Amino acid sequence: MKILSNKTNLQILHEDNHIIVINKRVGDIVQGDKTGDKPLSEIVKEYIKEKYNKPGDVFLGVVHRLDRPTTGIVVFARTSKALERLNKMFSERETQKTYWAVVKNRPAKNEDNLVHFLVRNEKNNTSKAHSKEVPNSKKASLDYKIIKELNNYFALEINLHTGRHHQIRSQLSAIGCPIKGDLKYGFDRSNPDGGIHLHARKLVFIHPVSKEELTLVAPTPNDAIWNSL
Repeated sequence: MKILSNKTNLQILHEDNHIIVINKRVGDIVQGDKTGDKPLSEIVKEYIKEKYNKPGDVFLGVVHRLDRPTTGIVVFARTSKALERLNKMFSERETQKTYWAVVKNRPAKNEDNLVHFLVRNEKNNTSKAHSKEVPNSKKASLDYKIIKELNNYFALEINLHTGRHHQIRSQLSAIGCPIKGDLKYGFDRSNPDGGIHLHARKLVFIHPVSKEELTLVAPTPNDAIWNSL
């Protein structure tokens, strides 16, 4: 991974003519929203325009998103061909996504498969996990395992099988293990930076043009808890 020294200060994990992969920081929004804050997509466009001295508008396609308080891997498409193929790949779950999360309470099992049925509340932007299917719910599945016991916390590695709204946050909360800093899902206090200890750590997928398998790993944010991993 290289960390740019220019004004954009992006952490770039991979870059070629068709895709660019960023290690997202706490607080970055991937795509513009009602806050009006400058999204990561615009920052990446500015970087591309400056680096390659491109006239006019820069094409950049948003393939997937991470929640604002979450960190880690975000993939953008630099061509329409790559965007179309990546959209299909992500929607059909042809990728392997691995997350790291830090929780205060030890899960009942060292590793397990969690299956819930999530109902999204648009009004307060949350998802509630139910143990059984309920009206308007969507099935959510993930595997987790404890990878390290920290002082007062437990680090989990999570592999997603579905891609639901706030899936990891709501499912871990449902088993009594809210993520550190995640007030919205039951943690008792916020993190100083406003983020949560949920990190999109690793992504494995087939490059949309070269067809080579890419394995990308995002360094964790620089804080005492992450550094202990």
